[in-house]
Amino acid sequence: MDISIVIPLYNEEESLPELAAWIRRVMQEHGFTYEIVFVDDGSTDDSWKVIREIGQNDPHIKGVRFSRNYGKSAALNKGFEKVSGEVVITMDADLQDSPDEIPGLYRMIHDEGFDLVSGWKKRRHDPLSKTIPTKFYNWATRKMSGIHLHDFNCGLKAYRVKVVKSVEVYGEMHRYIPVIARRAGFRKIGEKVVQHQARKYGVTKFGLERFINGFLDLLSISFVTKFSRRPMHFFGSLGSLSFLVGGIISFWILAVKFFRLGGPDHRDVVDQPLFYLALLAMIIGVQLFLTGFLAELVSRNSADRNNYLVDEEAGF
Repeated sequence: MDISIVIPLYNEEESLPELAAWIRRVMQEHGFTYEIVFVDDGSTDDSWKVIREIGQNDPHIKGVRFSRNYGKSAALNKGFEKVSGEVVITMDADLQDSPDEIPGLYRMIHDEGFDLVSGWKKRRHDPLSKTIPTKFYNWATRKMSGIHLHDFNCGLKAYRVKVVKSVEVYGEMHRYIPVIARRAGFRKIGEKVVQHQARKYGVTKFGLERFINGFLDLLSISFVTKFSRRPMHFFGSLGSLSFLVGGIISFWILAVKFFRLGGPDHRDVVDQPLFYLALLAMIIGVQLFLTGFLAELVSRNSADRNNYLVDEEAGF
């Protein structure tokens, strides 16, 4: 199969028939073999009923329905489990992502050898309250991840199937799939300018809180992907540094005490604020070191501690 299209959705009953027909037309025009996986993320309208209706007349359509709203990341992760196409395309169900972009995305994966291609909505049909925070968020993500994409959160993306089978998306990590993929070893990540359609039906399902959650998730994924298998390197380094600073300050206070012993400006060690700062630094250092030690024990007993991505195997 050439293409699998994963479409997470929540309360998009009006747009689904039009979207399915649009995808069908594009696939037939280019002669692709394909499947469409709709993942209903606990919709409260008739979205699931519409999916069942259009699926009865189209064998290419598959559907998954959650019992409640779990979020876009959970929907994408479930969709990735179901796909079998050579190239996996993700897109939103609100008709703001154009299916006409699919052939170009497919060629970049299939012909040009990219592992992942992210859409870039260079010209957006969104209010300033959404575009300005998005630009800041994308700038921060570029700086922290080292991946030079303009639009990390674009729902229109293409993946080599091996990528989606090698990564796990949870929480609100769907924004950081390029970051997760790169940490997993997929380094050929590209970008394609795509058309952004004005919303035709309904209203956006995302509020401003997504930017706060998104930044916290970026910190989380940066830490987990870098230190998940060696937590002692992080906590142990910080703990050792903190303990060393506390020790140096303590040594300096004691040296000053003995140097000024009996002098007019002599002060007891416990009368100096630096003594308590040094004591606090040493206690924090010990706690951080113990945290790293315990995390290392947990990591070494994890079931996936040696779950590394193998690109190829050969016998000689």
